[in-house]
Amino acid sequence: MPEMTPETLVDLEEIKRLKAAYCRCVDTKGWDELRSLFADDTVFEGFGSAPTGSTVDQFITGISGRLTTAVTIHHCHMPEIAFKGADQARGTWAMMDIVELAPGTSPREAPGHRGFFGYGHYQDEYRREGGVWKFCFKRLTRLRVDPMPHDHPPIRTDLLAVDPHWLMWRPRP
Repeated sequence: MPEMTPETLVDLEEIKRLKAAYCRCVDTKGWDELRSLFADDTVFEGFGSAPTGSTVDQFITGISGRLTTAVTIHHCHMPEIAFKGADQARGTWAMMDIVELAPGTSPREAPGHRGFFGYGHYQDEYRREGGVWKFCFKRLTRLRVDPMPHDHPPIRTDLLAVDPHWLMWRPRP
């Protein structure tokens, strides 16, 4: 394992924050912010919302079209990150997602059901552009998909929503 310098530790933390922002943006439907996390030449592989080889814009169109009315929960943890030079890195993240689609919609991952519980890994590549880490490749692999039955408790719509500006330290109304 290469020696960890203070700079490398800062880079690791920035990459972890990038991944956290990805999960939050998907789950809160922050499509414009989600788009800003990717380099323009990012390629995607293994996603149900966009075919393998999709561009960033195809991915954002696919994910926003598929998940805007869905309830999703994405958890990523146990990152393993390796650097290739000062401005390139790769990471593998264990992941779990819950996807509950709108009534009358059936997911490709669990046909005939209202959603699924998924488990697997993200394999990402990162590149620093203009001093900011961005995704430049993203692969989703799955170890297991458990269908969400139609009699699963219904979606609650009375829950407090996340404040998308929380980290910007704006005064609360």
